[in-house]
Amino acid sequence: MTTALPATAAPTTRTLRGPRGLVRAVLLVHRTALVFWGLTLTAATALLIWMHAIGDEARLAVGPCASPPTGGRPSCAELGSITADERYTDGISLATALIAYLIFPIAAWAGGALVGRELESGTARLTWTQSVTPARWLAAKLAVPAVLITVGTSALVALIVWARGDDHPSLVGNWYQTEAFISTGPTAVGFALAGLALGALSGLLCGRALPAAGLSFAACLLLHTVLDRVREHLWPAVTLTANGSPTFQLPRESLAVDWNVEGHRVVTATYHPPSHLRPIQYVETGLLLTVAAAATLAAFALLRRRTP
Repeated sequence: MTTALPATAAPTTRTLRGPRGLVRAVLLVHRTALVFWGLTLTAATALLIWMHAIGDEARLAVGPCASPPTGGRPSCAELGSITADERYTDGISLATALIAYLIFPIAAWAGGALVGRELESGTARLTWTQSVTPARWLAAKLAVPAVLITVGTSALVALIVWARGDDHPSLVGNWYQTEAFISTGPTAVGFALAGLALGALSGLLCGRALPAAGLSFAACLLLHTVLDRVREHLWPAVTLTANGSPTFQLPRESLAVDWNVEGHRVVTATYHPPSHLRPIQYVETGLLLTVAAAATLAAFALLRRRTP
């Protein structure tokens, strides 16, 4: 004889939408970092929208003028009273620096909070006893922030390119300067992902939050410095010959790589024109993604050796 269960006792199934399982766990555990990332993106977006709004006025302030105004040129006195160029330059500098150096807070957070703290507190091992393998744990730890970092950084890069307008060097600096170079292309995403991977590897190496944060910061500082010094050699430079000219001048906004001088006269010079920006960015991004992939593989290999 069987007894039917009351309707109220029947098990119910809820269809959950959004992140589940390990993904949800990562988001919940690190919700403070998630909120901070969201606030950072919001603040940077507002700043860059403002920079775009005052961009035309700022470019007018550094444009040609005449005293008295002649030939269609405005009065220099009138342009001298415009201060939008100062606000614009400061705002763009702040935004480019934020994007260019994202690697450091990302790496310190990944090493200290994302991995190091969970190993130090024993939370990671507790997770591994709940039908979650160490490899799946690490994969979730890396995949969730990687997606958020990629999307967010890509959005910031698109906004900074939009806000810079025609890239007037007097306002936004030259294309080959470190902050401008990194923040205006895929290199920014490459640096951010490299920082995440190096931070995770540092967390596994140290097993404690504070040393891991320090190690990941140092590793990223080394990577950032090396690439900054070899960047001009990542793409073949153009050679310009003086051809007997008494005056020698490189094309506007060019990055000089080397000068060949005989006596007191320049004979040849090698340089990068502005058109080399994208090729150099792509090569550097490839190197950064290689570093990120190598650090990720090393992290999984280290985790496999240290866990049953």
